[in-house]
Amino acid sequence: MSTRDPEADGMGGVRPGGRPTGAPRASGEPDEERDSLTDVPGGVRLQKVLAAAGVGSRRHCEELIGAGRVEVDGETVRRYGARVDPQHQIIRVDGRRIPARQDLVYLALNKPAGVLTTMSDDRGRPTIADFLGDQAQRLYHVGRLDYDTEGLMLLMNDGELAHRLTHPSYGVLKTYLADVPGPVSRDTGRRLLSGIELEDGVASADKFRVVERAGSRALVEITLHEGRKHIVRRMLAEAGHPVSRLVRTHVGPVALGSLRPGTTRSLSTREIGELYSAVGL
Repeated sequence: MSTRDPEADGMGGVRPGGRPTGAPRASGEPDEERDSLTDVPGGVRLQKVLAAAGVGSRRHCEELIGAGRVEVDGETVRRYGARVDPQHQIIRVDGRRIPARQDLVYLALNKPAGVLTTMSDDRGRPTIADFLGDQAQRLYHVGRLDYDTEGLMLLMNDGELAHRLTHPSYGVLKTYLADVPGPVSRDTGRRLLSGIELEDGVASADKFRVVERAGSRALVEITLHEGRKHIVRRMLAEAGHPVSRLVRTHVGPVALGSLRPGTTRSLSTREIGELYSAVGL
């Protein structure tokens, strides 16, 4: 079924609450369709921008607008035909920013071990560019992973978001699974949470737990916002548990999930909005 825009082709439609498009308001009826947002000359209809960003069908996006759940530059907009500039205006649904610009790319990559976090290598070693095709040269990677470390990397051409996700002042948490020698005592967890003294200063974990114990080995999960080089391996080694395998499973609200090694996927609209929220955008 096609979704027609009554305002665009002159055909009548029905607004939320059952009032036909263009019908006079009843006496005392609230002016819910009016707002002070100035239409951008030559702009794109708001519901079209929302649908293109993956919020939902055009009809669903119209319902969101009619319900007062959409903001443009901080102002609630209730007009279906409002024209906006997705390149420069900030649009939010239910308070969460959406990726309105169509030229922006947001990817998750499951980096295999033995791959460099760089776009090229003069020694011919595998790099993350090998998994990105033609997009490689215009994407920023968010947070490096060591050559032997596997797992989740975020890549995007949104420079402002990438910068904030990487900068330690925003405290974006990253979670890792590490295979280490066991047994792991409770004191190990307390030390990691309170702070481990390293050669370049104290480093502390935000969360730590033992996931699995298997004979002389253990699988532990560690979460931290630190970004120093080899920080997880150095912390665990200093605590007496050198890492034999390390996998990053989360960057902020984004999870590795079932993504296969060496493959990518596009982030969902919700994930991108949660990343914006995590760094105050």
